[in-house]
Amino acid sequence: MSAGAKSPDFSTIVERPKQGATREQLSMLYTRYHLASRYVLGKDVLEVGCGTGIGLGLLAARAASVVGGDIEEENSRIARETYCGGPRITIRQLDAESLSFPDLSFDLVILFEALYYLARPDRFFLEARRVLRPGGVLLISTVNCKWTGFNPSPFSTGYFEVRDLAEALSRQGFDVSILVGFPDDAGGVIRACVGVIRRIAVRLHLIPMTMRGKEWLKRLFYGRLTPIPRQLTEGMSIRRTCGAIG
Repeated sequence: MSAGAKSPDFSTIVERPKQGATREQLSMLYTRYHLASRYVLGKDVLEVGCGTGIGLGLLAARAASVVGGDIEEENSRIARETYCGGPRITIRQLDAESLSFPDLSFDLVILFEALYYLARPDRFFLEARRVLRPGGVLLISTVNCKWTGFNPSPFSTGYFEVRDLAEALSRQGFDVSILVGFPDDAGGVIRACVGVIRRIAVRLHLIPMTMRGKEWLKRLFYGRLTPIPRQLTEGMSIRRTCGAIG
């Protein structure tokens, strides 16, 4: 996700307002930002790779200031429309591997479901450490690439296993804690059958590349979907909680 070369169109693969989503998808989306909201009270926050900014409002409700940045201008445009004139929220187009902020600018840096798009993730770790103040936190959410239903995202450059990610962050001087969430249980006969079909579809490369195509496939297997809101609000239900493993 470097701005040095022509970037892929990331607007085709991000969660956008009004897209249909499963309850689990919405719960995962909310859980990430609900967790982040525990760290933001009175803090200056930067979300890198914020997409269309769905979670920025939830963060800004408690933070001193929030900057949302994305390399894709279309994503940034939608975020600006959502928060135009809103207090404490600034939208920027930015490069995750070369953050255009002075040293010691933020108390919290967030990167949700975007690490695997970075050509040089170590550059991002260095940049995050540079812009963080003493005692600051880098909060990363990423997929478990060992999950049986794992499907690599279009435009992805590579996926860290948990131990490798922890080691990479430790090398940059971070004290690392790992949280896990949404265990892959059977959840009933229908859910188990959908899981089997998903694994077959992944193996045969039948999963659509765009979010629009995935939405169509979800409607086929899950039926009625729920529109993704323009911004998350406090109190949305969480299906399963996170747990610490290290």
